[in-house]
Amino acid sequence: MKKVLYLALASLAFACGQSNNQTGAQTDSTVTEQTVAKTENFGDPITADSAISIEEMKTLMGDKKELAVKVTAPVDAVCQKKGCWMELKAADGTTMRVTFKDYGFFVPKDCNGKTATVLGVAKVEETSIADLKEYAKDDGQGEAEIAAITEPKKELVFEASGVILQ
Repeated sequence: MKKVLYLALASLAFACGQSNNQTGAQTDSTVTEQTVAKTENFGDPITADSAISIEEMKTLMGDKKELAVKVTAPVDAVCQKKGCWMELKAADGTTMRVTFKDYGFFVPKDCNGKTATVLGVAKVEETSIADLKEYAKDDGQGEAEIAAITEPKKELVFEASGVILQ
């Protein structure tokens, strides 16, 4: 009885294998690779829809001290201590420092070179010498570079409530 059962199962398996080949089913194990952009979200959930460039933001801002906006740009630098700030690079080579609302979240320290979309408020502020030196230290700059910081800097900064990294 066992022999008959084994013979029936073997015949069925052989017949199924034959029918796959006859119907054109592929037995080739070639896999088509698809590239899917991986995104990471930090802070408030946001989408990349209707984000603008830093240059467009500067134009919209004009003489205003603050502007609520969504911006997309490449990440140029990241705090190497905790990921508590990053710099986005504009097309003209300038950068804009991005901090995170209420120190509520951080970004990965290895996100340099990725594209970031940030939602929040752009502001023109004066950054103190102490803060500039701290940022330089967090960025891994040397003692000579840090010592060369001797004046506060009026700059465009951004406080993000949400970030997407691609």
